[in-house]
Amino acid sequence: MVALEDALDSLAETTGFSGVVRVDFPAAPPLTRAYGFAQRAYTIPNTVDTQFGIASGTKGLTAVAVVSLIADGTLDLSTTARSVLGHDLPLIDDRVTVEHLLSHRSGIGDYIDEDTDLDVDDYLSPVPVHRLATTEDYLAVLGGYATKFAPGERFSYCNSGYVVLALIAERASGIPFHDLVRRRVCEPAGMHDTEFIRSDELPQRAALGYVTIGGVARTNVLHLPVRGNGDGGIYTTVADIKSFWNAFLAGELVATDWVTQMLRPRSNAPRQEMRYGLGFWLHASSDIAMLEGCDAGVSFRSVCDPGRSVIHTVISNTSDGAWPIARFLEEQTPPEPA
Repeated sequence: MVALEDALDSLAETTGFSGVVRVDFPAAPPLTRAYGFAQRAYTIPNTVDTQFGIASGTKGLTAVAVVSLIADGTLDLSTTARSVLGHDLPLIDDRVTVEHLLSHRSGIGDYIDEDTDLDVDDYLSPVPVHRLATTEDYLAVLGGYATKFAPGERFSYCNSGYVVLALIAERASGIPFHDLVRRRVCEPAGMHDTEFIRSDELPQRAALGYVTIGGVARTNVLHLPVRGNGDGGIYTTVADIKSFWNAFLAGELVATDWVTQMLRPRSNAPRQEMRYGLGFWLHASSDIAMLEGCDAGVSFRSVCDPGRSVIHTVISNTSDGAWPIARFLEEQTPPEPA
């Protein structure tokens, strides 16, 4: 373990990593390391319990919240988006179902289309970011995008799809989406430091995200919605991510048969060299599951190997800082074939 700590320290120094790392092996204390600053202007250091945004890592929590509504009969995998949306977002194909949205096979147009060559550090929001605080607010950015392909035809990662899922979940349950995730995921998992926090009122332990534009480091507050939603933007800690995996795999958030369904590959994703289930990235040839997120001033990857009870999580408050550390950890624990 000491050798791994030293290697992480060396790599963090070489790459200028800012963030937190946690590695959990069975029958051993977790390895936790923190580097860099949560707030650079005041030289406030990151600590192992700093709260970070995790961008699209949020999608796994959204998926669990939606599946919990399916499990209690509020929704079904076959529920169509149209049956809940009514006249809103008329360009969404009437055949699109909750299952299509969960598996990124809906074909709906995306307000932030990752199939295009976009730069996450650009100002990508089509409306001022302060106007995106509630789920219903996102209707202003979701509309007007033509269907890309017929529902179920193929995989295409879609941010809009997960905001549509949040709309469906909120309207079907009658519970605001942020509260739904707290009640159905965070509280039962013991994720006490996980919350959709407004970027303009971050608490003391939350890290600012940083982007570099024209050689100048700036915070990401003008790049991202002021409050995240179904497709991304929740804040959490590395300890809470470990709690999430534990509770999810133990069937404490949704029953174990649903866990199996969510971690069953639904699509190959050749561009990412992975597969995809319902809300989770899956290794191309093993039973390893992953959550991943990247946005302006945010990079995150958490890898869970349930067969060996090994979990490693890397969160950075820069746009690409997590990747060298995450790749190194994956090299230290290569997957076993499924």
